[in-house]
Amino acid sequence: MTIPNNLKYAPSHEWALLDPDGSISVGITHHAQDALGDIVFLELPILGQQVELNQPIAVIESVKAASDIHAPLAGTITAINEILINTPEDINKSPYSSWLFKIAPKSPDDYQNLLPSVQYATLII
Repeated sequence: MTIPNNLKYAPSHEWALLDPDGSISVGITHHAQDALGDIVFLELPILGQQVELNQPIAVIESVKAASDIHAPLAGTITAINEILINTPEDINKSPYSSWLFKIAPKSPDDYQNLLPSVQYATLII
């Protein structure tokens, strides 16, 4: 399993990518989707919602279980990936290109507090 170096990670298995506009795209890691199994349902946060670090803000369901998706940093939800609502199974096919939502961070420095790929890898081994 490859863990992309260009992303940052939360211990709760979300990945984060700093976008050119300063927003943060968020998805779930390969490890998370693999543990869940076949994903069948996705409930995303509401546009404009204010979120706090580690707050459960979305739900992902698979044939095995339902799991919360947590905010990897505090901020405001600026976009959701509506396509995935209708095709949540795409997350299983390509977890690192299937962003779920975007956050405008409360503090831009919060992104730097997330784990680099090397540290995240030690959590899942």
